[in-house]
Amino acid sequence: MIFLRYESFRGYLRMFPVTSAIIAINLIVFFYDKWVAGGELLARGMFIESPFDPYGLNEPWRYVTSIFLHGGYEHLFFNMFAILVFAPPLERMLKSGRYALFFLLCGIGGNALSAVVETGVSASVGASGAIYGVYGAYLYLATMKKTLDEASRKTVYTILVFGVIYSLVAANVDLWAHVGGGIAGFVFALIYDRSLSARR
Repeated sequence: MIFLRYESFRGYLRMFPVTSAIIAINLIVFFYDKWVAGGELLARGMFIESPFDPYGLNEPWRYVTSIFLHGGYEHLFFNMFAILVFAPPLERMLKSGRYALFFLLCGIGGNALSAVVETGVSASVGASGAIYGVYGAYLYLATMKKTLDEASRKTVYTILVFGVIYSLVAANVDLWAHVGGGIAGFVFALIYDRSLSARR
């Protein structure tokens, strides 16, 4: 089971520096905005689309900044827990630099699909698109490569099924950002795997 974590705190920081940095940035940004900035970072960084800017391209930085912002304590907790538990094996597989790029591109991909599908005015924040990118990469490993052990494979399937159901029934959840991130993660894993095969 690759998702069980046994490292000490220092060991975790040393082995998974990008995952640790992502969690730290999210926590710092959230509490600074909550306690000091009075929500200014959330207002300036959330991903927004409207009939006047249907794809959010007038302020493109929001495709990235929204990944590191959260709407409340529960939102932050569940996303950080998911990153804490599920991101480390993928960072180890990809190595830190590639994993950092992967995480950002999956978050951007989630926002991009949401922008294409959604109409009218919408605003979204959170690392969920990038997190579903992580799940998408594991889905590729589970279905196309079949390299995950049975327990890990079942965990991935369970997370994705419950995640889709939750995204459909819960209020204020950007389903298309989750789908977009998952697709991006699956595709990036495929591309990376093919590139490794080509080098061999």
